Amino acid sequence: MSEEMLETLTEQVLLGAKYREIAPDLVRRIGAQELEKRRSLKEAVKATKNKLHQVGGAYQPGRIDYEKGLALLRETAVSSPDQFRAACNNLMQSHASTRERLPILDDFYQTILADLPPVHTVLDLACGLNPLAYPWLPLPLDVQYTSVDIYGDMLAFIQGFFEIAGINGRTQQRDIIGNPPTEPADLILLLKTLPCLEQVDKTAAANLIEALNGRFLLISYPAQSLGGRSKGMVENYTRQFEELANGRNWRVRPFEFATELAFLVTTEP
Repeated sequence: MSEEMLETLTEQVLLGAKYREIAPDLVRRIGAQELEKRRSLKEAVKATKNKLHQVGGAYQPGRIDYEKGLALLRETAVSSPDQFRAACNNLMQSHASTRERLPILDDFYQTILADLPPVHTVLDLACGLNPLAYPWLPLPLDVQYTSVDIYGDMLAFIQGFFEIAGINGRTQQRDIIGNPPTEPADLILLLKTLPCLEQVDKTAAANLIEALNGRFLLISYPAQSLGGRSKGMVENYTRQFEELANGRNWRVRPFEFATELAFLVTTEP
């Protein structure tokens, strides 16, 4: 594999409408892996696109109209808190991961985070549209909320949401496998994230956890597939989490909801 071939692959992938907003570092990482395994550049480009679809594209079944979404948020932000929450709820249906959480959203954060001490910094990794759930989060008004994802257009939309809602929020486009964030945070959200990372690298979950610097980690897994099948998933992901936690000085509280399995981790003794 030559550097020139990797550059060509990266350019070809980023030319695609479905992939042009993805962090180039992630495209290069996956592309390098596929070039090592495939017989031709064409095969490697196709395989890279397939992997990127598994990691992120599968959760966005259609194009999200971010300008229309921001207009809705602006309109409802000056109306009433209930209408603003309804707009957030409506927009979260555009992303499969947050859509699955909507039936349990009223209970999810209130139940899991109820006993936490004040949280002043939140790091939401592979956030998708989850920051739109901010109105449901039991957080102090001055919390600093950092959203990290691979999609640049989605993050621009999230930054717009922060500004409309008056949230002390910021965004980062980042390949968290190759460049994990190490800044300290009171609460780090890893919501249905680790299985996606392991589509790229089987060691990604353990390596990321090792690099993070969070007082509390909220790690969750899907309780059913995107197609709605649930057989064995809770047991499988419980085993995966136990393997991840093995040997770490963690205190763990498990929570099981209809569509999501969650673990609240206290990393400090």
